[in-house]
Amino acid sequence: MSKVIVITGASSGIGQATAELLAQQGNQLVLGARREARLQDLVKRIKAANGDAIYAVTDVTDLASVKNLAQTAIEHYGRIDVWMNNAGLMPQSNFIDGRVDDWNRMIDVNLRGVLNGIDAALPTMRKQKAGHFINTASIAAHATHPGGGVYSATKAGVLMISDALRQEEVQAQSNVRVTVVSPGAINTELVNSITDPNVKKGTAQFYDQVAINPDQIAASIAFAINTPEAASINELIIRPSKQQA
Repeated sequence: MSKVIVITGASSGIGQATAELLAQQGNQLVLGARREARLQDLVKRIKAANGDAIYAVTDVTDLASVKNLAQTAIEHYGRIDVWMNNAGLMPQSNFIDGRVDDWNRMIDVNLRGVLNGIDAALPTMRKQKAGHFINTASIAAHATHPGGGVYSATKAGVLMISDALRQEEVQAQSNVRVTVVSPGAINTELVNSITDPNVKKGTAQFYDQVAINPDQIAASIAFAINTPEAASINELIIRPSKQQA
């Protein structure tokens, strides 16, 4: 049975790969991101392959914008079966460098963006008595390193938000599932968000050595979505086989 699936951060990387795979599986996609030209191109490709997709330009840090994405799904398809909070940034740096603007951007996108997505979609899922949140965290949610403190904090926050949401929906008997996806090094644009040139160079070199393609993460997300509703996959931790930490 096809599902109505909303994806933020859909214009590249894991979001794009997941959208393409889920469209191939016969689902109806509602895609959100800031870059309209990329969204238009993605929707065009999905439709050319006989898929079903629409988009709305979305800034996940703006609650009104995220609610507009949810309303777009309702107006076109009548429901929201899956909401994937996927938009994220990783401008890592050492605290002594004082890149406060980077810290605030990570907090706004990585944390506030997830909360905005929950607020936009949860009331609809409660009314439906069914739904599924897919929240993108990171292996950085489980361990940190010099330069990664704020990024790890935001991604650990996604873990905590997700598990509290899971428990609340169990109590409410809403049939709303929650899955956290925690990828390791993946070939996406995430490295491009690093503003410290030294950190960016080192991270790019590491990714060149070990990173895997986002379609491998997309396959795991599709597995979680397609799992029968009586079971809930709460977290997927996916590292490249070559990645140790």
